[in-house]
Amino acid sequence: MTLPHIETERLLLRPRTLDDLESCLAMDRDPEVTKFVDGPWDEPDEHRAFILERMRSDYPDGLGYWTVTKLRQPDCFLGWILLLPYHWFENEVEIGWRFAKANWGQGYATEAAASALDHAVYSLGLNKIVADIHPENFASQKVAEKIGLIPVDNRQIDGMNMVSYQMPHSV
Repeated sequence: MTLPHIETERLLLRPRTLDDLESCLAMDRDPEVTKFVDGPWDEPDEHRAFILERMRSDYPDGLGYWTVTKLRQPDCFLGWILLLPYHWFENEVEIGWRFAKANWGQGYATEAAASALDHAVYSLGLNKIVADIHPENFASQKVAEKIGLIPVDNRQIDGMNMVSYQMPHSV
């Protein structure tokens, strides 16, 4: 299995490609979008290399980055969802999301994240799905809770305190 296309009522989740690079870069340049995420957002060359490295990486079957678009407008980039082996903690899979500010508050992140979580659980049989979220990122915390993740503890990630949201049966 490679990374599948997933359709929801309003959205298409498709494997991220190099065609998405400029949209990803533009989204990340908005300081409100990346406010709670450490990265090379203000360094154009480093930022491009950072995104390209992730786009070109090989991930295990069924895991990786999806570009999220409107179902009926597949060229309308909304943001992305990820399911990745968690490099900080063994035997965990990280779920994450990022959406362009123009697409906030419309339920897209929740709809896309719920679909990715369903894929992880029902297609891949995974049971240790984690979203580590900055304690002041209330919007992402709300998304995590809406898809059924619960806050279980605080962890240090890259020197930052994060709230760890996990699936209830994996706690």
